[in-house]
Amino acid sequence: MKRAPVDRSPARSAAARLDRRAVVARLLAERRDALVVTGLGAPTYDVAASGDHARNFHLWGAMGGAAVMGFGLALAQPATPVIVITGDGEMLMGLGSFATIATSNPGNLTIVVLDNGLYGETGGQASHTAGRADLPTIALGCGLGEATTVRTMDELEPLASRVHAIGRTTLLARIVVSADEAPRVLPSRDGVFLKNRVRGALGLPPG
Repeated sequence: MKRAPVDRSPARSAAARLDRRAVVARLLAERRDALVVTGLGAPTYDVAASGDHARNFHLWGAMGGAAVMGFGLALAQPATPVIVITGDGEMLMGLGSFATIATSNPGNLTIVVLDNGLYGETGGQASHTAGRADLPTIALGCGLGEATTVRTMDELEPLASRVHAIGRTTLLARIVVSADEAPRVLPSRDGVFLKNRVRGALGLPPG
């Protein structure tokens, strides 16, 4: 497996920073039947800002659980693209999920990490990705099939198509975004409602 050079540059450097809302809007612009799982905090608000959808499942306070929730859905629905959209803090909380996901590496799973180098929900403290932690390198070391860092909208374009397709393996995409905060757009917090809505969208009865 070819491994990209380690990217040690801080997520909050003066280099190109992407607008998180524009990134998420582009990733979901060509959405068809994809299931979207969101991590707590700003990624949930970003996805909600792009429009409500019956195939969105927002985890809210389940910090560290977004990637493995997406993994379970990807295994259960192998013909359906599953997109996890989360943040660097939430992903750092669940690093062990990389090793679990690598046991199968489903090609219908993409994990998108919006990396601003901050724990935005707890006061804006610097996260480990603002230092030396490199999520793509960690993911590859755990056995994930593909991992990349996206820094420009041009680099985002191939990913915007990839997330809606069935690939050969699981992909982790770290996207370096600005630390600027956008207005909160709040979807439903009712877990039972969200679960049953997703089940209904998949043609399954409430459970």
